[in-house]
Amino acid sequence: MNLSTHFTLQEFVASTKAEQLAIDNTPSVSDIECMQALCEKVLEPLREHFGKPIKIISGFRSPELNRQVGGAPTSQHLRGEAADIEIPGVDNADIWRYIDEHLPYDQLIAEYLTTQKGSDGWIHVSYAPENRQEALSKTAKGKPYLSGLHFVG
Repeated sequence: MNLSTHFTLQEFVASTKAEQLAIDNTPSVSDIECMQALCEKVLEPLREHFGKPIKIISGFRSPELNRQVGGAPTSQHLRGEAADIEIPGVDNADIWRYIDEHLPYDQLIAEYLTTQKGSDGWIHVSYAPENRQEALSKTAKGKPYLSGLHFVG
């Protein structure tokens, strides 16, 4: 099933951890609708801008899968509202900046980006019915999120 022109449901639910542990990672109709909105409002315009495919590192997570990967109990991945992404060949900081400056989003998080290598870490982006436009960075486990774009170290 296609969620949008360039994104499929399969790439949003694919999980090596779910396969290893035989976890059912099937989304509800409501979850699928949220994934479609994320694709249409954020991911498709992002793909169009950079002209390259987007890799979904983590998309939808069932409650059991979310627990197994150590996700937050309130993670937007549980509702199909979030994806962790990268674009091969594009600096993650550039992805973060473009989304922040040009696209609607609920949360935008630069996770573990370094200044030495543009492909380190990943970008978490979510889209919700009422977007907060909350732009953050995570630079170390156990440390609070920082407002704005920050790098590890």
